[in-house]
Amino acid sequence: MKKILLLLTVLILTSCSSQGKRPLAGKTEYQQKENARFKDASKSPLKKRDLKKFKGLAFYPVDSSYVVNATLTRTPDEPVFEMATTTDRKPLYKQYGILSFTLKGKVLKLHLFQNQENLTDEKYKDYLFLPFTDDTSGDGSYGGGRYMDVFISEINKDDTVILNFNNTYNPYCAYNDKYSCPITPRKNHLDIAIEAGVKDFKKP
Repeated sequence: MKKILLLLTVLILTSCSSQGKRPLAGKTEYQQKENARFKDASKSPLKKRDLKKFKGLAFYPVDSSYVVNATLTRTPDEPVFEMATTTDRKPLYKQYGILSFTLKGKVLKLHLFQNQENLTDEKYKDYLFLPFTDDTSGDGSYGGGRYMDVFISEINKDDTVILNFNNTYNPYCAYNDKYSCPITPRKNHLDIAIEAGVKDFKKP
C-alpha cells in the first residue's frame, strides 16, 4: 500500500511540475530561441521591470513569401567607414556587397556590411550585417529598422543566398536605451511593407 501511495505522489508531483513549465512562445524554432534568450536575465537586453512581465516577443505571422533568393554583387574595393550609431560610438564597417532580389513583384536591393572588428574574432568572422527599414518602420515594426544576419558560409558558389525576413530582429535599442546600435543607412530603405519577422516592442 505504501508503495502505491509513493508512486501516486511521484506521479502527481511530476504532473504538477510539467504543467508549471510553460512551453516557449513562438511558432518557429527561431522565434522560440529568441524568446528563450530574452527570458534569460543573463542575456536579455530588457530592463528589469520589463523582464519581470515578459511573455514573448510579438512577431508577424510566418509567411514563406518573405523567404527570397538574393544575388550578391561583391564590392571588395569599397572603403572602410565609420557607421553612425545611436551614441557617439563609431564602429568600423565595410560594404561587403549588394543583394538584389524580387519580393512581392518588386525588384529590390540592400547593401550588405561587414564589421571590421569581426575579422579577427573567430566567433563572429562569418557574420555579415544587413540592416533595413521598410514601410512598416514606425508603424508596426521598430522605427529605427530591423536587422538580419547573413553568413558568409551560407553564400553559394554562384553568389546567391537565401534571405528569410521571418528571422529579422530588432536592435537592442528598441528595448533598452542604454545600448549603442548602428543606424540603418538611408540607402537600405525598402519601398515595401515587410510584414514578417519581429514587430515593435510594446512595454508590458
